[in-house]
Amino acid sequence: MDIRIENLTKKYGGQRAVDDISFEVKTGEILGFLGPNGAGKTTTVRMITNFILPNEGTITIGGKDMRNFPDEIKRHIGYLPENNPLYHDMPVIDYLEFVGGLQGIPKEHIQSRVVEMIRVTGLNAEKHKKIGELSKGYKQRVGLAQALIHDPEILILDEPTSGLDPNQIVEIRKLIRELGREKTVILSTHILPEVEATCDRILIINRGKIVADGTSENLRKQATGKEILNIRIEDGDPNDIIKALRDLPSVSQAGFLDRHQDRFEVHSASDSHSAKDIFNLCVTNHWTLTEMIPFETKLEDIFRELTTH
Repeated sequence: MDIRIENLTKKYGGQRAVDDISFEVKTGEILGFLGPNGAGKTTTVRMITNFILPNEGTITIGGKDMRNFPDEIKRHIGYLPENNPLYHDMPVIDYLEFVGGLQGIPKEHIQSRVVEMIRVTGLNAEKHKKIGELSKGYKQRVGLAQALIHDPEILILDEPTSGLDPNQIVEIRKLIRELGREKTVILSTHILPEVEATCDRILIINRGKIVADGTSENLRKQATGKEILNIRIEDGDPNDIIKALRDLPSVSQAGFLDRHQDRFEVHSASDSHSAKDIFNLCVTNHWTLTEMIPFETKLEDIFRELTTH
């Protein structure tokens, strides 16, 4: 089930928490939704789930306008909010049965769905405990189970691995990737490695506006603007090597990384690739090319660049 956001705006007094944003999420796509505190990320998620209403713009889910079909559309959404509100006095099984009833699951199917969610989220050993007795990680699993119990076509997760240990994080990431094959998933998180490990596409919002939209690979290419290679060339005079590199038409600049280890940083000219020319240069001069490593801008650097100006 696709999500289409058009010209969405939310105002609080004179402040625009979300400022005229538009984007789409396709079925089978996992979208990583990133933004610093106060960027408008949570406000956007709450509008998509119909917890709050926009001042302007439209939210279309499965071809239907949220304003006209709010109750019908909400049945197709599973939502794990950031603060994960739970009834701490209820045992896990009782809580999931209760949520299943709220979500309109037929009585004869609730028990089987509860059993399935307990299996999927690894809650079997904790299923008879009261939620208040669980660790933060297991409470997070209960929150994920309640978001999934009615088998929604859209899954919106706000910091889903918060409080989990490394093994649990790997398991939940795997689960999210599996769910993303057939569901529309929006994963809102501050953990950048989580986005790279789980998401197909990244959307970065800052001060209510979208500042980046694309795969992590595309965002890196846009950030660097051109190819950068870290290379090591042996069996030649470093000064001769650096001069020869700078004379290549496909190279815009070259410099030493470590003169004593014969390491160089090479910037290719715009819209050019210099790797083949460097290889041929080494063959011609009988130099030994022992390393050639493309430089990749870190997602953390891109995020910082886009959200601190």
